[in-house]
Amino acid sequence: MKNKLTTFAAVALAGLAMGAAQAANPLFTKLFTADPSAYVENGTVYLYVGHDEATPKSPDYVLNEWRVYTSCDMKNWTDRGSPVQASTFKWARGHAWAADITKRDGKYYFYSTVDHATIPGHAIGVAVSDSPTGPFVDARGSALVSNDMTLQSPIAWDDIDPAVFQDDDGQAYLYWGNTVLKYAKLKPNMIEFDGPIQTVGMDMFTEASYLHKHNGTYYLSYSRNFPEETAYMTGPSATGPWHYRGVIMSKNAKVKTIHQAIIDFNGKSYIFYHNAKLPGGSEYRRSVAVEEFQYNADGTIPFIKQTKEGPAANPSAACK
Repeated sequence: MKNKLTTFAAVALAGLAMGAAQAANPLFTKLFTADPSAYVENGTVYLYVGHDEATPKSPDYVLNEWRVYTSCDMKNWTDRGSPVQASTFKWARGHAWAADITKRDGKYYFYSTVDHATIPGHAIGVAVSDSPTGPFVDARGSALVSNDMTLQSPIAWDDIDPAVFQDDDGQAYLYWGNTVLKYAKLKPNMIEFDGPIQTVGMDMFTEASYLHKHNGTYYLSYSRNFPEETAYMTGPSATGPWHYRGVIMSKNAKVKTIHQAIIDFNGKSYIFYHNAKLPGGSEYRRSVAVEEFQYNADGTIPFIKQTKEGPAANPSAACK
């Protein structure tokens, strides 16, 4: 009997270990993470996330830093620490909300949401580094966008969730907003606007705009409604005109936000997002996950289900 029990326990433990190895979502189990943004270079994915530090009883978000993880295969991730914090911006007073990153002329530019210390409302700052893993320093010493610059919405949080995109001709754009989607061209120095702030007319926009290009088509994805679902539009240029295509990920069960980022890596396509499926997760204690997907023959994005397994390993020979 003892031998049978020992064998049964060994098999059970092996099964649990196998299940743990196969289950990839949420990606990170030691911290609560949110608002993913991804950048690919030299066969490596750099994934930037906000760090949810709220306690189970916290009545609001608590985010003081962004963290970066790297992967060569979309399955195994290495914690590279915190390359930038809300305190990086001396003119701000916390609230390290969603961010995005790009590279230009050998430097990495990190566009981030913070709360302005002297101008009421959220603002967007720019940090710069010689490495995608930081450390980053404030590139301007002041906000790129502050709430007094955008009067389209009578709220303090309408200047959040920056998404940066560089087109094939070198022109860079910044998209951002809550309730009203805004964008502007960036100068080659990446820390100033080159022209006025524009808006995109659309229904049910909430936040989390993200612009990417695939096979010549521009995809503008975003969160709509509240609780949020992920939808997208397509267009012939980085500024449209945009054609609504539909919902590609349903709202979460335990958290009202979802916040996507979409990349191509090593011949495959992926969408990052967050939910509250880590044990102890909640509205202010979120967890980042990822799914692989394939574009339809006509270039549209299919509906994507959230899974525990996540994508299969996709090792890159170019990884450094």
